Amino acid sequence: EITYQHRSQRVAFTDLYSVYRRRYQLEHIALEFYDVHRNGTLIAFSSNADREEVLTKVLSSPLPNSIFSSSILGGSTSINYKKFMSNLRQKITSQWVQGRMTNFDFIMHLNSFAGRTYNDLTQYPVFPWVLADYGSEEIDLSDPSVYRDFSKPMGGQGAQRAAQFQERYEALESNYMNEDEPPPFHYGTHYSCAAYVLYYLMRLEPFSRLALSLQGGRFDVADRLFHNIGGSWKSASMENLQDVRELIPEFFYLPEFLVNNNNFDFGTTQVGETVHHVTLPKWAKGDPRRFIRINRQALESEYVSKNLHKWADLIFGFKQRGREAVAALNTFVHVTYEGTVDLDAIEDPVQRDSIIAQIQNFGQTPSRLERK
Repeated sequence: EITYQHRSQRVAFTDLYSVYRRRYQLEHIALEFYDVHRNGTLIAFSSNADREEVLTKVLSSPLPNSIFSSSILGGSTSINYKKFMSNLRQKITSQWVQGRMTNFDFIMHLNSFAGRTYNDLTQYPVFPWVLADYGSEEIDLSDPSVYRDFSKPMGGQGAQRAAQFQERYEALESNYMNEDEPPPFHYGTHYSCAAYVLYYLMRLEPFSRLALSLQGGRFDVADRLFHNIGGSWKSASMENLQDVRELIPEFFYLPEFLVNNNNFDFGTTQVGETVHHVTLPKWAKGDPRRFIRINRQALESEYVSKNLHKWADLIFGFKQRGREAVAALNTFVHVTYEGTVDLDAIEDPVQRDSIIAQIQNFGQTPSRLERK
């Protein structure tokens, strides 16, 4: 038997590059530390007070190689973290607007500011589906018609399905009587959650093992596994009322996640296809590297640069909640939003555990960065 031993890690103050406030299970109790090699460590504390105490101590220490060093005069002035992050975000946004930052880096920064991190599967960085053409033999990235509509969430990409989501919202709204009930929503599922990350990354360890444990020791039914990029796009944009998922960053730099190099047995679909490597669009010519390269070129294209802010408004900005979100067909179950659940106030342990399970499994909407 292996007894679990807690591994402690040490990072010298001189090696600390940055520290971010993070949420854990929708509560503001975590910090994420990055060292100068960009290795990240996420720590969840028992309370917000504990977290803030640690953050204050760290920020009042000399951090010569960190993003904070330029704002400390002589190492003695403590930093206003919130103001510092707000200024940093404005600076990064301004760099992106001026074309001095790639779209990929900008989306990664937005994710980070909104609390998303590789260290938490329930809040993994979210990226947009960029292309809408997965059937053509060749693809012309200068043609606007090959791209998704960035002004609409995945649930709004196909008119017929969008109308069904609208009907659902109106039906729930007409039955919404008082504040104690859950408010109406368009989508019962989310665009990002731990299960979706594992869905995409199941061919790579350690995600394969995590996918197995999620499914009770075996991979999901072959038809439900990630095996065809075009099929996944159709499901998320048109065909499936339970699927409005977006992408993960790996779609833009990591060909390995599309290949079953570990030779896992994923079974056979109902039409008799063996699930092995991911089936690529025709224009990728069977080459995962080519797919990643073209997808990344699409992300950095002029068309996307001119339209990406519309998607950012939906995910991180003013269309995330409230009237704007309702009008944009962009509302989710209320427990996915920051500030809607106070876990400390729930005394019933069963109810508390069920809320935590819901938060962990159904997705968390990123923190809202802009209200306009």
